[in-house]
Amino acid sequence: MTQIKIAEKYERNGWPSLKRPDVKPPLGWDLSQLVSINRIYNHKLSPDGEKIAFIWNRDGLADVYVMPSAGGWPARFSTNRASTPYWWDEVPQWSPDNQWLAFCIDDHVHITPESGGLPRKITSFTSQATSPVWMPDSQGLIITIQRETCAKLYLTDREGQSLRMLTSGDGDDLNAQPAPDGRKVAFVHSPRNDPNRWDIRMIDLDSGEVNLLIGNPKQKDWRPRWSPDGKQIAFLSQRSGFNEAWLIEPDGQGLRQLTHLGRDVGWLSWSPDGKRIACTVNRGGAFDLALIDVQTGEISNLSSSEGYFSQINWDPKGDSLTVEYENPLLPPDIYRVSIPDGQKTQLTFSNLPALEVLSLVVPERVSYRSYDGLATPALLYRPQKSNGAAILYPHGGPTEQYGFGYDLMAQYFVAKGYTYLAPNYRGSTGYGLDYEHANYNNWGVGDTQDCLYGAKYLRTLPGVDPQRIGIMGGSYGGYMVACCLSRDPEYLFACGVSRYGDANLVSSWAQCDPSTRLYTEMQITRPALNRQVYIDGSPIHQAENIQKPVLILHGLEDHVVPPQASEEWVEALRRAGKTFEYKTFSGEPHGFQKRATQLEALERTERFLDWYLMPLMDK
Repeated sequence: MTQIKIAEKYERNGWPSLKRPDVKPPLGWDLSQLVSINRIYNHKLSPDGEKIAFIWNRDGLADVYVMPSAGGWPARFSTNRASTPYWWDEVPQWSPDNQWLAFCIDDHVHITPESGGLPRKITSFTSQATSPVWMPDSQGLIITIQRETCAKLYLTDREGQSLRMLTSGDGDDLNAQPAPDGRKVAFVHSPRNDPNRWDIRMIDLDSGEVNLLIGNPKQKDWRPRWSPDGKQIAFLSQRSGFNEAWLIEPDGQGLRQLTHLGRDVGWLSWSPDGKRIACTVNRGGAFDLALIDVQTGEISNLSSSEGYFSQINWDPKGDSLTVEYENPLLPPDIYRVSIPDGQKTQLTFSNLPALEVLSLVVPERVSYRSYDGLATPALLYRPQKSNGAAILYPHGGPTEQYGFGYDLMAQYFVAKGYTYLAPNYRGSTGYGLDYEHANYNNWGVGDTQDCLYGAKYLRTLPGVDPQRIGIMGGSYGGYMVACCLSRDPEYLFACGVSRYGDANLVSSWAQCDPSTRLYTEMQITRPALNRQVYIDGSPIHQAENIQKPVLILHGLEDHVVPPQASEEWVEALRRAGKTFEYKTFSGEPHGFQKRATQLEALERTERFLDWYLMPLMDK
């Protein structure tokens, strides 16, 4: 399909938002601080427990670094790895003998010796290869190759001299997990004819036979993890109505639900002795660190706080874990957590002295009723001194959750005096399968009402002027901005900011990348089969109803929400004579990566919100 090319541009219809000479940054703050944290993420502890590999997003790159697990200065193992949104990036993989690291550069698998040397590409036999996973012998690697738009698993060697196809047929094959003895491989299969189905399948490498281990129509089972002795596989499943931990034997026998928490469990990691599984437990947006007794299913909290644990690795001695942790007051860093006391020892240090001295805010859990009585959970930031304005911030996804992570943009606006509400509208994760599926075949309808009723909730809070509430969001959150401004006869919002959002579901479905298209079809099927839902979910058809100004920001290399989506919406706004500002950025994917772009987007956002939400100040 030929797409309409868009050049980098700035356009406006109506008077632009100018810098307010009477509004200054909050004391101790500067917008540059918001783009100053070089995020550390996706760490992997070496099998011997001596070193930690991780991705460090800095200098416009997302390179691989290695540091001693006891702490120390990191060594840089790559020098030209392109920056990408961290939530889509891969984890560098240690070979079982600790001698090699595998990771991807420019959509090709590279390996580098632990002792040093340039990364060496081993997948020149194909145009693209990702997701390397080492075999137990440290010689073979399982990689993922796109074959006729489907992700398929292949086995190659460390030199890239051999290639064996492991899976075929329709659908995507992902998350390969070799057995400890290297004779079998568990993986997740997602069939194209049922996007809501994720099976766990098993490859016998001796015979090449592939069999279903567990799976049912419209049922998701994923993240298989072998026990150290190879006798059991732990996995996540939604069979109970939440993402809970289950066990099964490699022959498909012994299926057992391991946790019964009525909460989402994640990040399964077996202890070296096979007696416990470390995991996270989602507690209303806080991700606690916990241990599961494999025999009894009893779960014990190791560390619980209003924060976010992820990327769990066991030390081979079994007396500690390495994790990534962040909370509303601290940026993401790598920590060692001792067992059994849960004591955290920080290993990397991303925070800045200029940020450490600031009084940041921990949001509080709130809930309000939507139009149909459904309770909408949200996190509320209350400023120390309100300026009367408020921002409603719907997250992206929609199958995501706004939780107790590090959000400097929220903290900056709260420091300015804005009240900040982040609703987890219907369709969000973390509150059970029924809530997650509540906007299936309902995009832009019920979830829009949840956001509008969030504005009504803000109106009830002391210190909030009902006439000075704005809405801002990115991706699906940007789509919520378009929906709310187009479908609100009460005009609850004074303005809106859409970052790489959508307005026409049909055209975006046609132009986005295949994985995003499948993600959309998982929730609202295809336009040909569900055309009215696509039309009802596209606020571009109600552009004439918009009465408030909107700022639209979009990257031109966005393959998730194509930039043509914003171009189309802007065209509709222009035809309808609406007030807008529109800025595109060359070379930017879905989620701005360049520091200069991030800073410019923040500057434009601050000017826009200050102009339309802040009162005029006396000198």
